[in-house]
Amino acid sequence: MSLSALRRPAASGKAEWLTVFLHGYGSSGADLMSFADYWQPSMPDVAFVAPDGPQATKDGGFQWIGKRPAGDPRLYDDAVAVAPTVHDYIDAELARENLDASRLALVGFSQGTVMALHLGLRRTVAPAAVLGYSGGLAGADKLKDEIVSKPPVMLVHGEQDALAPLYGMMTSVKALSEAGVACQGIPIPGLGHAVNANALIYGARFLLSAFAYRERHGA
Repeated sequence: MSLSALRRPAASGKAEWLTVFLHGYGSSGADLMSFADYWQPSMPDVAFVAPDGPQATKDGGFQWIGKRPAGDPRLYDDAVAVAPTVHDYIDAELARENLDASRLALVGFSQGTVMALHLGLRRTVAPAAVLGYSGGLAGADKLKDEIVSKPPVMLVHGEQDALAPLYGMMTSVKALSEAGVACQGIPIPGLGHAVNANALIYGARFLLSAFAYRERHGA
């Protein structure tokens, strides 16, 4: 299955890193590609790609997995079902940019964060970074048996998020840390189920530091 996507080439003309955006329910790649407007000036060697989820929603937009409440065990089952399609897509995008799999960053929002975590922890080569907004880990009880790689993870979450409560971020950070993943959770005061300027700044700093670390130390 092919996924439609928006692409933004590296501003320098030669990509050294690839950031893949994974959007939330009923959204599209275009929504998260707006993050690149803020990040690209400080990341000239990063190419950005924002695919649409494989399934159209009845409300418009797309989805990766079903619209389910945070903590629903079916989120994990849905992620398992769609993961091969998204892995293949990511591999093809890395090949398009002629990049090694270690030069990947996954950035998700809401159910896109569920997917970014699910994929990033199970890729044969660890991504340089996994950044998630307003979402968390699905199937935490299965992680220790299934984890393949341990990329650094940052989760950024609004303290006033009513759709995906902050508690989910806290439990995700705990589960990731217990599985040996270097993980940090950043609560944003006054923020709901959204991303604001402060959240983007935290994310940019994390990605830049993760790229620098990988450049220096390798996969």
